[in-house]
Amino acid sequence: MIILRIIFLTIILLPLSTHSNAADDLMNVGRAASIDVMLENAMRRGLISGAVMAVGNHSGQLYGTAQGRLFPDTGAPLLSDRTLFDTASLTKVIATAPAIMKLLEQGKITLLDPLSRWFPEFEGTDREEITILNLLTHTSGLDDVEIANDDPLRHLLEKAVLQHNDALPGNRFRYADINFILLGELVRRAAQIPLDSFCTEYIFAPNGMAETTFLPQGEFAVIAPTAGQNNTLKAGVVQDMNARRLGGVAGHAGVFTTASDLNRFATMILNKGKYNGVQVFNERVITQMTSPYFYSNGKIIRGLGWDINSPFSSPRGTYFSDMSFGHTGYSGSSIWIDPEQDLYVILLTIRLDYKNVRQFSQLRSDISTLAVSIFSTPRIASEIADDLKIP
Repeated sequence: MIILRIIFLTIILLPLSTHSNAADDLMNVGRAASIDVMLENAMRRGLISGAVMAVGNHSGQLYGTAQGRLFPDTGAPLLSDRTLFDTASLTKVIATAPAIMKLLEQGKITLLDPLSRWFPEFEGTDREEITILNLLTHTSGLDDVEIANDDPLRHLLEKAVLQHNDALPGNRFRYADINFILLGELVRRAAQIPLDSFCTEYIFAPNGMAETTFLPQGEFAVIAPTAGQNNTLKAGVVQDMNARRLGGVAGHAGVFTTASDLNRFATMILNKGKYNGVQVFNERVITQMTSPYFYSNGKIIRGLGWDINSPFSSPRGTYFSDMSFGHTGYSGSSIWIDPEQDLYVILLTIRLDYKNVRQFSQLRSDISTLAVSIFSTPRIASEIADDLKIP
């Protein structure tokens, strides 16, 4: 915290937006150097071996940086905004939730569809009234299960049907991958094409996300590795074991993407569903997907797939607004978007330390807090200075 406050004192005391655009750009580059310092410090501490980070608004990227190499070898390629990362649970919000919203837009489903409409396996059980809304908000009451290698989806459904607990649908928030595994399969059943094909056709391609994919093939030469058993680094294979057992295409994990493509996605969200003249989603769907749903007496706030305010909200930092939303990924990825401040922050890392969750969460929080303090409007920057009690 001492280091972070020193950085804040350095950047906030710099004059605010009284220069020409060129001078402002130069000043922002100088301020943003503190982001590089923060990432380099995380590398020295062994939290990560490298990172790609981007900040932008509805017009696109404002600032980007890349630190580190693909592997410890000094001859390994440098990371860049074109490096492909296993985004883990970002799959939920850049693929599966948008796919569900596209089906909603097409009139093929409703949020209040009972689970049994799409999964007859649940008919006659105490889980058949779980809705699509419950799955999207992690309020189904279902608990995660370990998936078998043999016929994994069938075994998962069998285990889910047999679950007995006191959690009624909609009664509590419990983050669980099973909700989005079911949503991924629901997309296949409702659209009659696999989740990856649906996402490519209706989300990735219209949004210009040519490098975003499940199951990256040989044409992707630069893929960041993820840590596996014995902390070995492996690239191109989804880290999540249940996603592997499901063939690499799953609703909860499996998407590989770049900072460059995530810039396009976040820009589309801030432009209310439109990217580069293409209306990827209608505005009403974007509003519906990112509107707040309150649980646990208002202590937990979720969107449809998106996190707004919960124990998982570390990338929100200190200065993103109450209207902001985002998500994290176990592999070290995160995205946070703020329509009120017209700002987003993307962080993709090669994560090394999975035990020190507190420090990694703090890194995410500090990056967002610093980015907002640098790239927010002069009014917001002034409020930040007041909050820090800087004369």
